[in-house]
Amino acid sequence: MNLTACATIVGDKNQLLGINSNPDKATVSIQDEMGKDVFSGETPLTVTLKKGDGYFHGKDYTIKIAKPGYIEQVITVESKANGWYILGNLLFGGLIGYLIVDPATGAMWNLTPDQIDTTLEENKTSSNDMMNLRIVLLEDVPDNLKDKMIRIN
Repeated sequence: MNLTACATIVGDKNQLLGINSNPDKATVSIQDEMGKDVFSGETPLTVTLKKGDGYFHGKDYTIKIAKPGYIEQVITVESKANGWYILGNLLFGGLIGYLIVDPATGAMWNLTPDQIDTTLEENKTSSNDMMNLRIVLLEDVPDNLKDKMIRIN
């Protein structure tokens, strides 16, 4: 009895994901769909991620790319049934591939996108550049500060 399946033959339970940023040396943090931290590093990098999470369950990830002075990028990587699982089992793998081997190994999934190339946008506002403004009632101003206030007509 042949216990192989098409996606398992040509695929794997893990997938490489390349992550690049402009500028490079940005911090990368990856969480799975349960919010669990699974990886952290700096761009450019290649990380190996699991495609499946149990029987008929694909893995999804949230990737955050950040660098001081730039706006953080948040990218979702989703698992989708791959073509070898769908078409390959129809032609070669049969029900064993469809219902047992590929769903159990995670080989039925592909992570998309499989390459991330992002340009981080400069953060035009920073806390150092902005003045803090606080509005209070005159009666709430301490007496020792009232003498330092300037009256504008």
